[in-house]
Amino acid sequence: MPADTVRQPRTVALDTVAVAPQAVDTQGWLLLDPDIRGELGGAVANLYNFKFDRAERQFRSLRRRYPHHPMPYFLLGLNVWWKMMPSNFTDTKYDRLFLAYMDTTIALAKRRYDADDKNYEACFFLSAAYGFEARLFGERSSYAKASLYSKRALNYLERSREANGLSPEFLLGQGLFNYYADVITEAHPWLKPVLVFFPKGNRVLGLQQVRTVATEGFYTRTESKIQLVDMLESTREKNPMGALQICAGLLAEFPDNAYVQREYAKLCFVTGNIGAGEAVSRQLLDKINLGLPGYEATSGRYAAYYMGYYNQFIYHNLTAAKDYYLRCIVFAEISNQTQQRYYSYANGNLAKIAVQEHDATAARRYYQAVLDHADKTLPLRAEAQQYLKPRKK
Repeated sequence: MPADTVRQPRTVALDTVAVAPQAVDTQGWLLLDPDIRGELGGAVANLYNFKFDRAERQFRSLRRRYPHHPMPYFLLGLNVWWKMMPSNFTDTKYDRLFLAYMDTTIALAKRRYDADDKNYEACFFLSAAYGFEARLFGERSSYAKASLYSKRALNYLERSREANGLSPEFLLGQGLFNYYADVITEAHPWLKPVLVFFPKGNRVLGLQQVRTVATEGFYTRTESKIQLVDMLESTREKNPMGALQICAGLLAEFPDNAYVQREYAKLCFVTGNIGAGEAVSRQLLDKINLGLPGYEATSGRYAAYYMGYYNQFIYHNLTAAKDYYLRCIVFAEISNQTQQRYYSYANGNLAKIAVQEHDATAARRYYQAVLDHADKTLPLRAEAQQYLKPRKK
């Protein structure tokens, strides 16, 4: 479907909805306005295709006409959020601008909610903005703030459940909560005291709800598909082929989205789709060389490792493999991501090649890098320790 094509809203199946829609006054809700939806279709597509400047101009135009509505500020913040995504949030230069847009979203939405506690559009923006801020605070290890903002996000999410049937846009937050509620505290233990006050999740229902939004949503459709990719490739669902299929569709729609392209390269690697994996990895490296928005060292680390692996184990071109592994190492070092596994695997595979080539000095250097940086649970550490053990003369 062309990027500017307007998707018509469809009927939401009530078996995916927590509360059926009641009579609600939706006058002034931009989220449900078909004219605004038609106007912003191209802007949303520009955002997800990493045409950030174009998207920003379009969102600013909306802000000039609706300066007191939270929607344009939220979209401007989302535009900044996606500038942060490709680096896995290691780059902090966008933090202040992102938080400023989300704080403004919260202030304007809160004003609307205080005037009418049935304004579920305001609840949507409050829950979403608080949720995004909580995620960033968690990434920055500000766990007290992350916990507080998570609680606020969940409070407004709970209040907006009545609007689930008004539009699939309202269903995404509920679906994510249902899916992750029982496992999120394993990765984020600081959320335990927050979730005590909220109902238990439902993984199956949550997955179904996110699928519904991925099919029926407009503003939240792409975010839902991104979430589905994460869900399906996880150890819970163990469905990387399903994730690959969705990711391929996203990449066809947004060919310049560095995050999606990197995910597709990873899923090709995991599923053994060598031809597509090699092609997309080359594209990633080419776009990094061209300096396209969002194409930076994190994506380079992934792509260079995959190309090194393909050349070492598929094509048996050790010269090319060494070159790509070294590029992977450089990408990791310049982005301060030497604790990541591909950095260790690149060093480990270079060590193996050095052993094959009878270069003991290089082998020791690469294995030492494994010991210096690899996670203690990584089996590669034992291999490095064994090689580096003092040998009896």
